Amino acid sequence: MFLAPTILRALAAAAVCGALFGPAHAADPKPDAVIKTKSIDARVFLDDKIKADAPLAADCLAEGKKWLDKNAAEAAASRKEDPQFFKDGGWDFERKYSIRSVVADRYVSVLRNDYMDTHGAHPNSDVNTILWDRSQNKRISIRPFFTETADKGPTMKAMVKAVIASLRAEKKKRDTNETATDEWFKSVEPSLLKIGAVTLAPSTEAGKSSGLTFHYPPYAVGPYAEGEYVAFVPWETLKPYLTAEGTGIFGGARPKGDADEPQ
Repeated sequence: MFLAPTILRALAAAAVCGALFGPAHAADPKPDAVIKTKSIDARVFLDDKIKADAPLAADCLAEGKKWLDKNAAEAAASRKEDPQFFKDGGWDFERKYSIRSVVADRYVSVLRNDYMDTHGAHPNSDVNTILWDRSQNKRISIRPFFTETADKGPTMKAMVKAVIASLRAEKKKRDTNETATDEWFKSVEPSLLKIGAVTLAPSTEAGKSSGLTFHYPPYAVGPYAEGEYVAFVPWETLKPYLTAEGTGIFGGARPKGDADEPQ
């Protein structure tokens, strides 16, 4: 079949547009806070569930804006000192806050994911967590759920043992080279401040948590190439150490597929 030159040109233009822009997508979400200068382009995003909770949204946004200001100041200072490293543009930073679980309609686990590109060998990423108590409208720790959480105490030792077992299973699942694995695990210490960023895992039982998930960025428990890790500790493992409050919020099992979903 013969096609006129004008039709051919139109088809070629359409193909180029498809290659450049791909399939049509909804507009990218608008950042909830942004700083854009010659030194840095940095953004903060809150997911819709967080935005629906005004006190939590205000808390996350205030923290996010401080993060923007701090990195903007560092970028400006770096550009002033070494302008040649900014000839192709400024640093690129992004922070996203998202809800992982809500337990007993009170305890909200929030993931805080950071992306940072300072023109190094590769971009870096980080993950941290927030546990929010809706009844008090403030951040809390998991301490109230356990009878004791002393450094190197029985609760923390049990947690570390379970975390490392979970990480070993995940490394085996990924078929990673486990050389020097024990060295990496030395960073997982029996202390609430050093064991890892924690969230309450969702559960098959409504309003409950199936246990704790610990979130580790690249480099935390393995080489950069292995990426992030999430360790799961079922609540039954921690049952001997739970307070009445802890016993009340835990139950059920981890939902099928939760381990395979992006955290």
